[in-house]
Amino acid sequence: MGVRLKATLIIATMSFFIIGCREDVDPNEPVGFLQIKGSDTIVNAAQKIAEEFMKDYPHIFVAVTGGGSGVGIASLINKTCDVATASREMKPKEKEIAEKRGVFPKEFVVAYDGVAVIVNKNNPVERIAIEDLHKIFTGKATNWKEFGGKDLGIVTLSREVSSGTHIYFKEEVVQLGKKDNREEFSPQTLLLTSSQTIVEEVVANESAIGYLGMGYVFDRTKPLLVAKGGDFYPPDVNNVIKKTYPLSRPLYFYTNGQPQGVIKLFIDFTLGPKGQQQFIETGFVPVGTTSGPTS
Repeated sequence: MGVRLKATLIIATMSFFIIGCREDVDPNEPVGFLQIKGSDTIVNAAQKIAEEFMKDYPHIFVAVTGGGSGVGIASLINKTCDVATASREMKPKEKEIAEKRGVFPKEFVVAYDGVAVIVNKNNPVERIAIEDLHKIFTGKATNWKEFGGKDLGIVTLSREVSSGTHIYFKEEVVQLGKKDNREEFSPQTLLLTSSQTIVEEVVANESAIGYLGMGYVFDRTKPLLVAKGGDFYPPDVNNVIKKTYPLSRPLYFYTNGQPQGVIKLFIDFTLGPKGQQQFIETGFVPVGTTSGPTS
């Protein structure tokens, strides 16, 4: 357990003690502690939702940590978090393991995302097809001049394997969406621990190319227009809503069974106007504006 998480738990415990000792607290006021864990793609939005939630429910303490979708799902299975956040669906094997341990995952689509492909701003390449991304990330293409760029070797960047974005990109780009395709990222691909580290590496390296949730697209890098057998589109809200951006996906919260008590309050808040506004402010698409983009 990290120092930061230990401190969070200590603060939460102190909060319970203080609240329990106060006589002016409304006995009907919800009180509790929630542990939210998982996707780094969603972590900034989840933290903002938690902050707004605690304004409405000041006696419920919410701790939010990242680590990747796989980490959140494993925590749900191990009963060490209340809500797992994920940028991919739970796998059938994960659900099977969960049920054997007495955990029955309940899925909530909380927002939509477009996985952006970013390069250095000095890279002249503006657009790329999924088939060419496949060649780049499997190591079949290794120089930017093959795509109208400079005579530079391509440096591929990926999230680490616990990341739901890693799994999504592998399935949709590296394996071209084919269930029987077993191709992997090239051995030269650098696996990085967070979306922010991918941003920093692309900023520093003119040869680099990486991918991340569109909530991490800043003007320090250049997102490429992407095509899948048709026109090229940028990763923005409008194209995710219209389902024209080919690397669009849902974002998920998972609970153990139908949520009750303070967990239900948090899920309802997330899906309500104040929670959805936090997704908008962090660059994602709220639920209700699309019937669900497909890849």
